[in-house]
Amino acid sequence: MEVDEVVCLPRLSRVAVCGGTHGNELSGVYLVRELLKVKKGVMEKEEEQEEEEPLSVLKVLSNPRAMQQCRRYVDTDLNRCFTHATLNGLTSGTVPYEMIRSRELNAMLGPKGRSGAVDLVCDLHNTTANMGLCLIAYSDCDWICTFILKSPIKNHIPSILWESMASVTMEIGPQPHGVVRSNVYTAMKAGVQHMLDWVCFFNSGTLFEGESVDVFTMIKHIDYPRDSETRNITAAVHPHLQDRDFCPLHPEDPLFQTFSGETLRYKGNEPLYPFFINECAYYEKGIFFKFIIHLYICKHIS
Repeated sequence: MEVDEVVCLPRLSRVAVCGGTHGNELSGVYLVRELLKVKKGVMEKEEEQEEEEPLSVLKVLSNPRAMQQCRRYVDTDLNRCFTHATLNGLTSGTVPYEMIRSRELNAMLGPKGRSGAVDLVCDLHNTTANMGLCLIAYSDCDWICTFILKSPIKNHIPSILWESMASVTMEIGPQPHGVVRSNVYTAMKAGVQHMLDWVCFFNSGTLFEGESVDVFTMIKHIDYPRDSETRNITAAVHPHLQDRDFCPLHPEDPLFQTFSGETLRYKGNEPLYPFFINECAYYEKGIFFKFIIHLYICKHIS
């Protein structure tokens, strides 16, 4: 997508930083808890000069019950509860906790699609996959998120685009669920600070020149090989593929190693880039990893 004209966008006055959407992904949990300790969060940019409208940063612990139990979720995955159908569904009868919580969050941060909604949501996640600090945006039409992905402070961090709710997800790993690693926590803290710094830079009226944005986009996911009767998996990630997130997977490259020792190879017709390789939380969802392709997007914004 190429745009020749200069486009002016309004200030981003309200930003939400959310941790604990999954209660056992602890970097975001502890980071938001730290931000909540002081009236003016340490992550907020101090006002070195007067601003017409200071940046407001809302800090949110998204799934407190799951956090208390150090579980991904209590009843159902909160990250799948923000569809319009769920947010506007019936409230009578037995409603899963995460569906109730999604409506509370929607009212707090939005409601979704309303003029009073926060301008940007940064949702903090951990993964057991070797993805480093990865930024995920949800549309190539969201110019703000695209330029955050392109920001010079990003320093070649992998970026992914796919369609969903408008926000930026910060996905950092590898980190086992239920524990916190200081290096991963520190990377997340720096990533959030860089994001907020960029928002302040944008709000100052800076002109951003059009240039290419190097990202990946998700096209499909695949499951593990499974026994046709028991549905138990019959293979693990091949050693040559493990921890090689965002590296090209070529036709006939090793994909799985069965428990009997056989190598199963990638039978696609073109190179693709796997990510979320061997993510722990995806076992229950029937996902081995997701496939992405490389692309470039051009933007021009002020």
